[in-house]
Amino acid sequence: MSMEEPKELRRGWTTGACATAAAKAAYCALLTGTFPDPVEISLPRGGTADFVLTRHDLPDGSASATITKDAGDDPDVTHGALVTSTVRLLPAGAGVRFRAGPGVGTVTRPGLPIPPGEPAINPVPRQMMQTAIAEIAAAHGASGDVEIEVSIQGGENLALKTMNPRLGIVGGLSVLGTTGIVRPFSCAAWIASIHRGIDVARAVGLTHVVGATGSASEDAVRARYDLDETAFLDMGDFAGGLLKYLRNHPVERLTLAGGFAKFTKLAQGALDLHSARSSVDFAFLQGLLADAGAPDDQIRDATRANTAKEVLDRALDAGIDLTGPLARRTKAAVRQILKEAPIAVEVLITDRSGTVLGECGFDES
Repeated sequence: MSMEEPKELRRGWTTGACATAAAKAAYCALLTGTFPDPVEISLPRGGTADFVLTRHDLPDGSASATITKDAGDDPDVTHGALVTSTVRLLPAGAGVRFRAGPGVGTVTRPGLPIPPGEPAINPVPRQMMQTAIAEIAAAHGASGDVEIEVSIQGGENLALKTMNPRLGIVGGLSVLGTTGIVRPFSCAAWIASIHRGIDVARAVGLTHVVGATGSASEDAVRARYDLDETAFLDMGDFAGGLLKYLRNHPVERLTLAGGFAKFTKLAQGALDLHSARSSVDFAFLQGLLADAGAPDDQIRDATRANTAKEVLDRALDAGIDLTGPLARRTKAAVRQILKEAPIAVEVLITDRSGTVLGECGFDES
């Protein structure tokens, strides 16, 4: 059987880059009557990119251009979304103003890079659009005073698949991007969302936040505590992204909730809990069994198990508690990552139905 060479993953473009290209094309048409197609934009870290227009319109007093977002091989919820920028002229001296059109959210809580009341268009995309408008204005002797309204078709529904509702961004998606380029399967966007979630939680005065590996473990915390939605940080597999940021931006209390296998990896010191990027050390589980007083044959057989769950199930069948000791080991590993940060930590080990199997509370070592 022949082995195929691994396919190089294709990069894509951020929502901010698409909105910038659309805004540049629309402003050019507003001044000249003609839409450049393709339209070229400058990227924040150097280089340029060309975008083909999906559609365009030039009614009286405004111009609109639409780009179909191509996120490359990245599993981005906005891949294929239609990003439209509508440009209107403003009086001289007004500058560049931004408006949230249909499908683009509005910021309602402090702690984000954009203040409450503003469209959820992040600083770098704003700067990209301002640069593009200035380029066209200089080329045609115009003032560059415009309003840019950004819309994303279906953005209201797509936003429900993101952290926006928890961050207090209502009505749609955020226009994001720091480089203009989407790197395939990059973890950066998710980790950035975790960081912004912490910023918002701190800004609104929350003292207790939650990092859960999935929906079942998150539900276990919801059943235990009546917390604001903003407290749930959607940690997923990115424990390191959460804990390292909390180390320098602390809150009073942190509850971590997750399954046995993922927290075994966290207890081992792994910071990324995804199965493709870290693995369970069965020798570690043997040590856990030894600490729990398991018989020698069960300790020995742990290395023959296929999964961490198999080790756990055998222990449960034998009446041996592995989850309590694991919760304590996990908390110790977390404390090492947090260092001296003044954060009380609680660890909950859950099963796939969200039942808490073991825990190490805030006041336990």
